[in-house]
Amino acid sequence: MAASLKKVERPRELNWFQAGAMLYGDWGTSKAYVLGIAFALAGHASWFFLGIMAALTAMIGICYTIICQIYPDGGGVYSSVRHTSRTLAVIGAFLLIADYVVTVSISTLDAFHYFNVPHPEKWAAVSILVIGVLNWVGPTKAGSLAVVIGLLASCSAGILFLSTLPSLPHVELTWPSGGAMKNWSTFVGIVLALSGVEAVANMTGIMKEPVEKTSKKAIWPVLLEVSILTFLLGIAMNAISGLTGHTEDMLRAIASHYIGPWYGVLISIIFGFLLLSAANTAIGDLVSIQFLMAKDRELPPVFTQLNRFGMPGLALIIATAIPAFVLVIEHNIVRLASLYAIGVVGAITLNLGSCALNKNIQISKHERFLLSAGAVILALIEITIMFEKHNALLFAVSILGVGLTLRYMGKTLVPAPAVLTVPAVEVLTVSEAKEIAPLYKSSSLVALKSLNLHLLDETALRIKALGENSVYLNYVEETPPSRDIPIDIEPSSESIELLSRAQQELEKRGVTAVPIWQYGVNPGKMVARAAKELGVQTVLIGATKRSALINLVRGDVLRTLARSLPRDCHLVISG
Repeated sequence: MAASLKKVERPRELNWFQAGAMLYGDWGTSKAYVLGIAFALAGHASWFFLGIMAALTAMIGICYTIICQIYPDGGGVYSSVRHTSRTLAVIGAFLLIADYVVTVSISTLDAFHYFNVPHPEKWAAVSILVIGVLNWVGPTKAGSLAVVIGLLASCSAGILFLSTLPSLPHVELTWPSGGAMKNWSTFVGIVLALSGVEAVANMTGIMKEPVEKTSKKAIWPVLLEVSILTFLLGIAMNAISGLTGHTEDMLRAIASHYIGPWYGVLISIIFGFLLLSAANTAIGDLVSIQFLMAKDRELPPVFTQLNRFGMPGLALIIATAIPAFVLVIEHNIVRLASLYAIGVVGAITLNLGSCALNKNIQISKHERFLLSAGAVILALIEITIMFEKHNALLFAVSILGVGLTLRYMGKTLVPAPAVLTVPAVEVLTVSEAKEIAPLYKSSSLVALKSLNLHLLDETALRIKALGENSVYLNYVEETPPSRDIPIDIEPSSESIELLSRAQQELEKRGVTAVPIWQYGVNPGKMVARAAKELGVQTVLIGATKRSALINLVRGDVLRTLARSLPRDCHLVISG
């Protein structure tokens, strides 16, 4: 049987400071390599190009405050451009995939340059594979660590900037030489600080309301830190006499000069781990965008198949294998930067341009003008990269070619999945269950992961002992860790079959079951939220079969559930 689309009830729990810290983990890493690349391309005139880049970064950041206001349920390029054209949205998604691939490669490579190890490209490739293995069990505890690392990185960069203040008035700045086209090409080579801004648009669906205010509070501190601090550190960089090299670890050179070698080592370690954290986030983003596109039937359904830990196996293999392969064939930071820019600039151009041209959205004239201006500038940058960086063009065309071919195969060549014959059952969301609560009120909820007959027997005995005749059955369909969850989705056949069979088993025992379907990342929290919304007094759940190691890496559902339940709600674990 085919299930109807269900509205995904996404909890809006993300505060502005949490979103800002997550955004900094994506956006704030840019200064780790932008400074060195700028100096390699422009020498002591790099301050000029960094200043223009800071202005452009600020402009694009402001544009994304508008996009977050327009699309509070998801403003990333794949989500927002779909309102204009599904094909353009898919192209934007594949450009973003190209960006994520190189984000993983360049972040890990630069991390090991900061760690100052021999053959950093080999360490980087191995680290990508290690991160992939860890993600195979779907780690959920990396987010908190990333926030801590981001705060440490921001503070250490701030301390470094303060130490450079006495030297800033004495900097001798060199103006760019050469013609307008040469200087434009140099500028195009350092527009890497834009990467990461898409991250905040993907978070709007889980931000606390009003999303417009939450997103602005998240964007502005990071925007100011990234644009202003990168520019000022660039000026301080130009005050170091005899500076050469350090394309890959310029922050270390600045810190060692202004504070001392010990601080150079310290800031290298902090930013090295921040870069690895950014790579881990990018791998997660790569997995989730493939998963979402497959759920939308823009990629073959094999990309939605989850392993036993709730991670899409094929999508994760691709998300780790391709960035590692990129490092095998290219491990020069400057050349990787061009591969990096063509994806992110193209994706942001499509996002801004589609919003500017969409007459159905209500924005002011000056907001539409700002979006249009940003799209035009970025389009010119993208065209320049295409003409001047043939390897970047080949990389982007390869990603688009493979992606669009897979899309074609998913829509035409892949046979339609066989229709599974399962007993008819109308699964409900938590909101829908609340609406019919007067008819099927129960004080108990059963959290299901598999058909546990012992759990159902115990449930039926408890319900009858309470003098009730109904119970809530709750199944959480897990999604890979993602900041961009779809608004509507079709419940999987597995979830429908499980809820249907459990409902039948309880009916045999004289109990009416209300099947509830949820979709999200954290099953423990989602079950607790359903219990709170429905006002139940008892939650019954089967004992976990996961090993202690898996629970340590991924997170213990039972422990999370116990911590998240209301105080007056009891948790019963059936062995």
